[in-house]
Amino acid sequence: MLVSALSYGNWITHGSQIEEETAAACVKAALDEGITTFDTADVYAMGRAESVLGRALKGVRRDTIEIFTKVYWPTGPNPNNRGLSRKHIMESLHASLERLQTDHVDLLQAHRFDYEAPLEETMRAFDDLVRQGKVHYVGVSEWTAAQIEDALRLADEMGFDRIVSNQPQYSLIWRVIEAEVVPMSQKEGVGQIVWSPLAQGILSGKYLPGASGPPEGSRAVGPEGGEMSWLLRDEVLEPVQAYAALCREAGYTPAAVALAWVLQNQNVSSAIVGASRPEQIAENVKALDIVLEPDFVEAIEKALEPATLFDPGFTLSPERRP
Repeated sequence: MLVSALSYGNWITHGSQIEEETAAACVKAALDEGITTFDTADVYAMGRAESVLGRALKGVRRDTIEIFTKVYWPTGPNPNNRGLSRKHIMESLHASLERLQTDHVDLLQAHRFDYEAPLEETMRAFDDLVRQGKVHYVGVSEWTAAQIEDALRLADEMGFDRIVSNQPQYSLIWRVIEAEVVPMSQKEGVGQIVWSPLAQGILSGKYLPGASGPPEGSRAVGPEGGEMSWLLRDEVLEPVQAYAALCREAGYTPAAVALAWVLQNQNVSSAIVGASRPEQIAENVKALDIVLEPDFVEAIEKALEPATLFDPGFTLSPERRP
């Protein structure tokens, strides 16, 4: 399956941060700019994000777009309303299909690894959904290289449909997948659909070191702002300002360069972008026209080096990650 280089994601925006009319306008702007891949999850805004996306895409020819969703995080109070058991996978997918107003999703992703559910049970449930035609492909999100390898080995042994994608965090300052996940994925034919390529907006350069607070209306002042605390430190923001200055000197916006840099990785199939205004989509698409020269890449990576994380053992608390 082919995907657009930029995917439209609605983790924070749909069903919570912006009104539905604006959300629909953003989806239309994405379609107008040639974005065909739309990523959501059952847990985003407790299902409302899927519902908003389903209504926004109503009337669009189904075979011209790719709809991705996910399963794992709690969607209700019952202990069975979470995880990767067969029961939750089946029930969650059927609820997602109803909210998205479609009879299938193009990619169903395991939103995290489940240490309690047997891997064979999870993979068999995914395979059954593929065989039923309700899911075209299966993927994972934020799994380690070893976990993906185990799933691929099991799929080969049992004749299950193989994992085709992983959705990790990846950006100029969060490069932890490069050590283990990317080499393994390239070997096994697994593509990365990366989230937070702008490091939750930090790489736009709008957050200034030494400021009394984040800009009004920015993500950092919203309900999800707490998860950005590790980024809103001068140790991160000062190198980002040096990076932003290099981008502007070259005639680019820092955000466009950040997206172009992520997409130059041959293992990255698509980078997920969100939007609270339609015009942000057009700005993001400009990244596709940027050709990064090696000397420029070296300069921006060096500028950001003090703020960049490479260690695959470093993780954020699970509840703060999309």
